[in-house]
Amino acid sequence: MSAQRTERLLNLLIALLNSRYGLRRSELREKIYAGGAASDAAFGRMFERDKNDLRDFGFDVETVTDLGWSSDDPGTTRYRIGRESNRLPDVELTPDEWAVLLLASQLWEQAALGTAASNALRKLQATGGLADVELPAGVQPRIKPAGQAFEDLVAAMHGQHAVRFLYLAGSTGREEERVVEPWGLGSRFGQWYLVGFDRGRGAKRFFRLSRLTSAVTILDREAFTPPAGFNVRAELNSLPELPVRAAAVDVRSAKLLGLRKRAAADASQDKKGDAGWDRLTVPYRDVEVLGEELASYGPNVRVVSPAELSAAVQRRLANAAAFIDAPVPPYSFAHAGSGIRTRKRTSEDQLKRMLQLVPFLVRNQGLPIEEVADRFGVTRQELEGDLLILICSGLPQGYPDELLDIQWEEGHVFISQSMELNRPVRFTVDEACALLTGLETLNGLPELAEGSALESVTLKLMAAAGEEGLRAAALSGPEVGPGNSANLEVIRDAIESGSQLHLIYLSAQKDILSERDVDPLRLYSMDNTWYFEAYCHSAAGLRNFRLDRIEDLTPTGKPVSSGIKPDGGFPAKLFTPNDDDTLVTVQLTARGAGLADDYYAERTAPLPDGGLVAEIRFGNTAWLPMFVAQHGGTARILEPEALARASRDWIGAALAQYNG
Repeated sequence: MSAQRTERLLNLLIALLNSRYGLRRSELREKIYAGGAASDAAFGRMFERDKNDLRDFGFDVETVTDLGWSSDDPGTTRYRIGRESNRLPDVELTPDEWAVLLLASQLWEQAALGTAASNALRKLQATGGLADVELPAGVQPRIKPAGQAFEDLVAAMHGQHAVRFLYLAGSTGREEERVVEPWGLGSRFGQWYLVGFDRGRGAKRFFRLSRLTSAVTILDREAFTPPAGFNVRAELNSLPELPVRAAAVDVRSAKLLGLRKRAAADASQDKKGDAGWDRLTVPYRDVEVLGEELASYGPNVRVVSPAELSAAVQRRLANAAAFIDAPVPPYSFAHAGSGIRTRKRTSEDQLKRMLQLVPFLVRNQGLPIEEVADRFGVTRQELEGDLLILICSGLPQGYPDELLDIQWEEGHVFISQSMELNRPVRFTVDEACALLTGLETLNGLPELAEGSALESVTLKLMAAAGEEGLRAAALSGPEVGPGNSANLEVIRDAIESGSQLHLIYLSAQKDILSERDVDPLRLYSMDNTWYFEAYCHSAAGLRNFRLDRIEDLTPTGKPVSSGIKPDGGFPAKLFTPNDDDTLVTVQLTARGAGLADDYYAERTAPLPDGGLVAEIRFGNTAWLPMFVAQHGGTARILEPEALARASRDWIGAALAQYNG
């Protein structure tokens, strides 16, 4: 969408909103499309395309037809937009309801639904204002979607387009191409599943996202209609959990303490492998999940049985080795911006932002322009560009009082004429899904589920979202309840009382147990894995600790002494790069592109195949060969050369064990 088309759409919208009886096609062509369409056919195509765009923004263009009285009085067709049909109803929320809603909106942090949640929140702020709320210290959950495939499948699902991907079939162990109509996405047993109609098999099928072996291709011309009343949670409830199986794994002596901890209780009695190796019996349910973990351990582990687990590990290692040896494509950071990977802003994004901006300003008169820009995630220059377009928009060929009137002199923004754009547009499907799925996910937290705020705000949003809210049933989040509630309660009490803790902790990257005194700052979770952020006196800095890796936890009886505050805003970051960390250049395939967001890439350079090259800062680089092996051909190190070489050697040594 060009900037010229953005202005045309805005003027078309204002004209149709402010016309009681509607405008004829001839009037629209003369007043809105003058000079833009060379023929009636060209005008017709432009107008139909613009109507579709307005529908995507939440505005339905009504067609009103007058039949006429006789052959001398032919019928006429007029167009308008009902002022109430597209509006988001007023939603009044209590401070407790706002607190719950803020938690739900933050669940999606970097995923595509994160942007949708932010947009929905701004719309709600424009209807009822944001209450001044304090978020609970011990409740900061987040959802970690299953990589780039999740993003693409959500887009296809909401756009009702079929998708194509390669899939590792569990029944045959073979990689097969599937063309699927995506009906719903949900998390079950710690794994993300796609539920949809498999066109090749002519039936409903479940697909585990961990078994997708290629990027997802959206078939834009392949539309479908999902079954009425579809609910992905109900579908996933019918899935049986995979049975527990046992793998025989040889592990180098004194290595992989975390894996040894999970091994069967009698693992120490298992027969010895070769000299320098111990044979463990490791329980597992999903061969691909365990295969990903074991591949990351490189030459420190080798699978004895079953054969399918050995094949899964070898496949990942072989794919990683092939990617490492592939030629490096040309790339450039010349035009890359700072910060994490973001989709390039388009004029379509600008129009969506302006439609949110007007009702927001009506509700929040006189805010400093820097604060408004910050609320919308843009620079002051970008915001002023929006305002300059808005003040030139209004009724076609209208008088000055028929244009939007906005002033921002002396650094504060006021609006006195909104031209029927003074109320926010109804939720899009993405926005409704982001908030309602987030609220459903919070039901897994006992301290929220037991209160009335979660239930009441869910009912209010369902009523406000209407039909779009019903479609939120196509998405279901994971369980976020803590596995070890005892440790969580100890940490939460220490945070509230400002008390120091002593812990014995398993560091998976360094493969050691260590004792630490820490000042706990806050708790948060990623799916159902819980962490707490603390100042570590041993490391003399902020660190994140997984609750399931704590071997022992006791209060020291001392107050916190560091005076350090939590790092950054809400939600907490699982990975916090520092300026003195090593800058690593990583190439990611289209399937692994989401890793750039996970590790807060400083710059990214897109590649023609949908992949990208990212610059990421890492404090500890010793584990990066494990990172490359784990991701099995979707990530490789380009620079520094020493790290690239270490990854190649790590994976080569791991493969040699099986080749021998």
